[in-house]
Amino acid sequence: MSMMSRTRSSIAMGTPSFLELKKQASFFFKEKLKTARLALTDVTPLQLMTEEATDGESCGPNTQTLGSISKAAFEFEDYLAIVEVLHKRLAKFDKRNWRMAYNSLIVVEHLLTHGPESVSDEFQGDIDVISQMQTFQQIDEKGFNWGLAVRKKAEKVLKLLEKGELLKEERKRARELSRGIQGFGSFNHKSSSHSLSEHEVLQESTVYRKCNSNFTKNYDEDDQENTMVSPNDANLFPQPLVADPSEESRTGMKENMDPEDDENTEVNPLLGFSKKEGQELAGEDENHPFTDGESKHTVVLLDENTD
Repeated sequence: MSMMSRTRSSIAMGTPSFLELKKQASFFFKEKLKTARLALTDVTPLQLMTEEATDGESCGPNTQTLGSISKAAFEFEDYLAIVEVLHKRLAKFDKRNWRMAYNSLIVVEHLLTHGPESVSDEFQGDIDVISQMQTFQQIDEKGFNWGLAVRKKAEKVLKLLEKGELLKEERKRARELSRGIQGFGSFNHKSSSHSLSEHEVLQESTVYRKCNSNFTKNYDEDDQENTMVSPNDANLFPQPLVADPSEESRTGMKENMDPEDDENTEVNPLLGFSKKEGQELAGEDENHPFTDGESKHTVVLLDENTD
């Protein structure tokens, strides 16, 4: 039994309901009708958009649709098409068609604050119908008080149609909001917004040259101080870069040197070592155990006989 119930529930979940099929068929029929009207009549796409935004089946136009309608209203032909639809919707207001009139009030309010200024004069003839909407009562099956929403919207539109301070404040607020949104989306640098004049370019380049010349001058002076060498040491190579060595340093160097090294030290350019170093090497050879002592004495005797 459990398997049968699960199978039935899965089939029921996978099968669309009658209401869903009805909605899909209605949407398909509307799309076909819209295509036919655009092809066979003089209706414009903007006019169809306004009709869909104010029909009696939707909950109201969204923000994107309101923005498109308000921008198109600044064009004369589109303006005429928009207000024609709105006038017809408001004229049909009753207890059965209250939703179309309510959605039309939403569009009229947006046009009053975001559209051309002529909208406030355009709907002066609809004040009587809008005033009747202030007494509307409607509560749906879910308990939502649509009558209260309609009455508040009608009251707001009537105040805007008075063309007083409220209309000015709302239009100013709408402009500031739209500018703030556009400014948030643009990241243009200040230099890209305007071009510098020739005088400003020359002034900036002159300041740069002055700063660069001062830097070069200071760098040359420091380099010159570090590379100064005494004339007495000019012939020595290689020589560390010492500026004007003092006499005390020279005296200290002479005291640390051995006097005998100055007198007896001779450099043999061919062998690469001094005479003293050669004597030390000879002394080491004399004490070596493998050195022949007899041959050494023989050399000494020969030297004496020669004298």
